[in-house]
Amino acid sequence: MRQHNEAFWICSETFGSTGRTWTLRPVLKERIMGDPALSRRGFLAASAAAGLGVTALSGCGDDSDGGSSDGTTTIEWWNITTTQPAKNVWASLAKKFEAQNPKVKIKIVQLENDAYKSKMTALIASGKLPDIFHTWGGGVLKQQVDAGLVEDLTDRTKPWGDSLLSVAKEPYLLDDKVYGIPFDIGMIGFWYNKALFKQAGISEPPATWGAFLEAVSKLKSKNITPIALAGKEKWPGMYYWAYLAMRTAGAEALAKAYDDKDFTGTEFVQAGAHLKTLVDLQPFQKGFLNAAYSTPTGQAAAVGNSKAAMELMGQWAPVVQADSGKGLGDDLGFFPFPAVEGGKGAITEVFGGGGGHALRRGAPQAAVDFLKFFASEATDVELVKKTGVIPVVPGAESALTDPNIKLVQAQLKGATGFQLYLDQAYAPAVGQEVNDSVAALIAGSKSPEQVAQSITQAAKEEQ
Repeated sequence: MRQHNEAFWICSETFGSTGRTWTLRPVLKERIMGDPALSRRGFLAASAAAGLGVTALSGCGDDSDGGSSDGTTTIEWWNITTTQPAKNVWASLAKKFEAQNPKVKIKIVQLENDAYKSKMTALIASGKLPDIFHTWGGGVLKQQVDAGLVEDLTDRTKPWGDSLLSVAKEPYLLDDKVYGIPFDIGMIGFWYNKALFKQAGISEPPATWGAFLEAVSKLKSKNITPIALAGKEKWPGMYYWAYLAMRTAGAEALAKAYDDKDFTGTEFVQAGAHLKTLVDLQPFQKGFLNAAYSTPTGQAAAVGNSKAAMELMGQWAPVVQADSGKGLGDDLGFFPFPAVEGGKGAITEVFGGGGGHALRRGAPQAAVDFLKFFASEATDVELVKKTGVIPVVPGAESALTDPNIKLVQAQLKGATGFQLYLDQAYAPAVGQEVNDSVAALIAGSKSPEQVAQSITQAAKEEQ
């Protein structure tokens, strides 16, 4: 799941630092024209400037092969799978791999999304990454690669890696080299409560922004909270601005704006204006600015417990709704982000991404073997059946039974454009500014024009 998918920045109480930490610029394949590769020394210098001491870091992913005196190799695997049933499924898969490989032990480190990113930032600064670690690809992975910290998997994963779904592999392809192996792919869209829609007199999901705003008003008129939002975590709010920018300006405009370091165009301001119109309707649950995503009182639980009619979230949403709340069963539905009247973007242009695994540079062969095991058809079928992921192995597609997940997959297959999460596609500082500025607009402290200006400034400051 994504829970997921923002740029790395130091935000935990452990490190006591907030705001935009990194100013190093990564480059996205075929999308972002960037600066020369960054060295590991550059990473260390940047982290020192941020006040992050290497002595504060826990040791992992050193240059050894993880071997012990009895010939056993220990692999450290960091992931963000903290919700059920996926947490137990992943642990059981590790045990299965160990059973098949008696001389290998998997040490699992499972961290909540934001905690994971904070700790990974610290490890990047130390120059030591886990043997296997979660990645969303894009600009953040590129930064790690440029620092010389990530293993080139191009040759080590042939031919099995080549057989995976092409769109799922794209975020991990950098300069035509493979630096990550996907285990999931999907898109952001609206998950909604069919029973609450019916109660409000909404006969079908809205296909246009105007119809969507009308649906929000109808829900409010029946004293139903239209939308749940995890305002505390910021990244869920970013989805609204990103999609509105895609619908008004078109998907390609987001890449061009980053290349040109200019988000002040009319369409981007319009995207903020459309979001402000929604915010002015007061569609979110009470206390949303302090709400988290996956906690018992957070965004997913509000939808899963029928306390709110909708959430804009990725393909993992049903699993988290059921883990954090009760889940909606047959009352749960899905629809793509509506088209904006007069906009240049099409409703078939999708925003999203997936999850993958990368290896630290110099990782032992056992880590590659685990990636192969995790990307096998048998494993993918188990993940599809038990955790609801969209398969990345073509042979596992037959295991799909959930009608909503099938609908997401159909949307992906019919997509005419695809945009990776902005806080992963862009340099970390720029992605974080998108999150921060959009959160400020939702909170009422920034105007649409100020959002566009702030993102532009962050892009210009990137070196």
